[in-house]
Amino acid sequence: MRILIVEDNARIGALTAEGLEAIGFCCDIAPTLVGASELLAATSYDILVLDLGMPDGDGREWLIDERAHGLVTPVIMLTARSALGDRIDGLDAGADDYLIKPFAISELAARVRALLRRPGARSSAILTVGAIAFDTITRLGSCRGVPLRLSQREAALLELMMVKAGSVVTREQIEASLYSFDDPVTPNAIEVLVSRLRKKLADRGFQDQLVTLRSVGYLMLEPVE
Repeated sequence: MRILIVEDNARIGALTAEGLEAIGFCCDIAPTLVGASELLAATSYDILVLDLGMPDGDGREWLIDERAHGLVTPVIMLTARSALGDRIDGLDAGADDYLIKPFAISELAARVRALLRRPGARSSAILTVGAIAFDTITRLGSCRGVPLRLSQREAALLELMMVKAGSVVTREQIEASLYSFDDPVTPNAIEVLVSRLRKKLADRGFQDQLVTLRSVGYLMLEPVE
């Protein structure tokens, strides 16, 4: 899942991204509101983490404007403004959650997961496709209860393919979901990643669940018992 962090403090932004990436999320950082708008126009995000005090404007007013122009991405506001009125104003501006600085990465991650479990995003913390399961909280996958030993990016790919099970996922969609703009992506990186995940599923008895559709994309099929 891909997260946009809108934060002008370079240290806080980097630490937030580092903490979220360590548990499997892909993050981009925008140090300005203008930059955030440009990134939102360039790609889609699952969650937006927004600081209110930005150098080129007020995050609350920016969010009101973005919502008016069709932004539907769930938003968590990060701010030092702790007064009740500030929290109410933030939520009324279109935020889905509100976290006061300083904060623990573990709490931010929990709030991200909670938003992803909301109806319309994801209704359960456990994804299942037949006997394949993926726990979005622990980031662990399994086949018939036997754990899969996955890298963070393999786990992210499995999660994406299970969310989209039965639908074609293009190479571009995988790249947009799993890689930030700063991540180097070699021409065959997606193919290699899919191949590694396919082999690990095959080692657990699921040889043909991750299908390559040449020149189209990839498809996860319902396992046949």
